Amino acid sequence: MTTTPPVTLAEASRFWFKLGWVSFGGPAGQIALLQRELVERRRWLSERRYLHALNYCMLLPGPEAMQLATYLGWLMHGVPGGLIAGGLFVIPSVFVLTALASIYALWGQLPLLASVFAVLKPAVLAIVLMAAWRIGRRTMRTPLLVALSIAGFLAMALLNLPYPLVVISAGVIGLVVSRWRPALLLTGGAHGPGSTQGTADRPDALHDDHTASPEHARFSKRKLALTLLIWALALLLPLAGVVAISGWNGSLALMARFFTRVALLSFGGAYAVLPYVAQGAVEQFGWLSASQMLDGLALGETTPGPLIMVVAFVGFMGGWNQALAASTSPWPLALAAVAVTVWFTFLPSFGFIMSGAPLVEASRNDLRLGAPLSAITAVVVGVIASLALFFAGPVLWSNGGFQVGAAVVVVVALWVQLKLRWSVLQLISAAAALGVAMAVARHVLS
Repeated sequence: MTTTPPVTLAEASRFWFKLGWVSFGGPAGQIALLQRELVERRRWLSERRYLHALNYCMLLPGPEAMQLATYLGWLMHGVPGGLIAGGLFVIPSVFVLTALASIYALWGQLPLLASVFAVLKPAVLAIVLMAAWRIGRRTMRTPLLVALSIAGFLAMALLNLPYPLVVISAGVIGLVVSRWRPALLLTGGAHGPGSTQGTADRPDALHDDHTASPEHARFSKRKLALTLLIWALALLLPLAGVVAISGWNGSLALMARFFTRVALLSFGGAYAVLPYVAQGAVEQFGWLSASQMLDGLALGETTPGPLIMVVAFVGFMGGWNQALAASTSPWPLALAAVAVTVWFTFLPSFGFIMSGAPLVEASRNDLRLGAPLSAITAVVVGVIASLALFFAGPVLWSNGGFQVGAAVVVVVALWVQLKLRWSVLQLISAAAALGVAMAVARHVLS
């Protein structure tokens, strides 16, 4: 049996750079891409090691695929490898989405872009509905889980409760029920793509099932304390900087604190936390309108990297709109807001991996927080449904009446996802092409 040769940091960095530009398809597609490239093709680690890392990342708040890339980069090359892998996973999407946000802010009202967004918005609404349906189909296998999902929807859509309160309450319910009647939350199944079958003919992985953890991956109290100190400084020093610039209640400081909360409470993926983002950015702080928020989600669906990167659009438009309201140049505040938003959204994910991964490697056992996680996931289904309701207003009932054309796009978009198995990228591309064709047709006919 041959063994996969060692991989240098430079070689791994080239892979992470390429991955950052092609990681479309949301967390499911990104996780599958990592599994195909690292486990099946390159044999940098075994499937069991891969699933061990994935199970840990699934329990954390934040973007699972980005955290998984950070974990695997750290496992192979220590802290530099983790920072490079995680950083290159998100940096391309920051540049792409900032460029798209700039185009949107400057020319978003042009007839061509208006026509494209008229089709993109109902397509995105259909994507959100499909996300709720897919997660619900996997999750709601007991009456209690169904009830928790309904409660999550009512809490967000009708009672307007804070998202953190909803998530924490679900976790507490799951913890209590697991000690009383665990069968009420028993859903079965497991996370992770593929299986361990069919690996007999493969070469040994660089990090195989029984390969000892590398020296840098071994748990040390001293390393943990140093990591926590650096993590705290990376959070507090930039926060102190933006407070010095704009004051404690200035826009940048508000964004720093708000998106830190977003990062710490984003269980269940981007769709689950987007209602909280929309609730804060649109209703509480007024950084952008509900229609602009939906446009940002449409743009976020077209870019590589984690979908939660839509927060970069929220930050950009928040800074842009506030600068325009103050009659100052919008560029400095918009770009500063992007930097603040991205830093405070993704910093916790790096901290979770750098501090927690050595403990995971030391145990090599699955982390069993199944009951609270099942309860949270069930509530997340209802939360995602409330996001669809939040977006349905500006999409289906705009300009004083029901929009039949938008409703048709929603129905068709649901159909192509269900029956034709279209990916998000295929659907978004087709919707954008249809919007362009409609704009050209109107121009020709006029």
